[in-house]
Amino acid sequence: MSARLLLATANQKKLVELQRILDSSLGANRITLVGLGDFEGYPDVPETGLTFGENALIKAREGAKRTGLATVADDSGLAVDALSGMPGVFSARWSGRHGDDQANLDLVLAQISDVTDEQRGGAFVCAAALVLPNGREHLVEGRQTGRILRAGRGEGGFGYDPIFLGDGQTRTNAELSPAEKDVISHRGKAFRELSKVIAREVTN
Repeated sequence: MSARLLLATANQKKLVELQRILDSSLGANRITLVGLGDFEGYPDVPETGLTFGENALIKAREGAKRTGLATVADDSGLAVDALSGMPGVFSARWSGRHGDDQANLDLVLAQISDVTDEQRGGAFVCAAALVLPNGREHLVEGRQTGRILRAGRGEGGFGYDPIFLGDGQTRTNAELSPAEKDVISHRGKAFRELSKVIAREVTN
């Protein structure tokens, strides 16, 4: 029988992504992943942290407390060198509307439109937390460095993927297959590292 694990998100794409990474790392059917949509009336949890790690822990602690399940949460975003590391923790609501991927992407491109190609560096950063009902906590971070293009390419992925070209890559994150992206992405790196902890803490 597989162990149940809560991913503290209502984002279906993130659920699919984490299930794929866990199955690849731990083997299929070791973990049954559930999301916030499986719990009626689950409240919005304000992300008041100033770092990705703080926000991931806030969400994971709340999930474990409310559901009694081991809970994973992540906070991730784009850090643009020319914007002094912003949008950072504000990546999902950079344009003022939470989750409006196109508006967020368009605003970043407008803000660095006069930045030279050589200075358009940036990184995707992901902090992933696991909080257990007994109070134990684990936090890991994954990072993918690259540069910001002047226009989007590709139809896959989500968020800022179409304008991000990872170091050593010829295709944007949005042009990669899900499996290809998992290998190099910030979230793939963070969740693979966290899966080692999940194997020890949740599946045993």
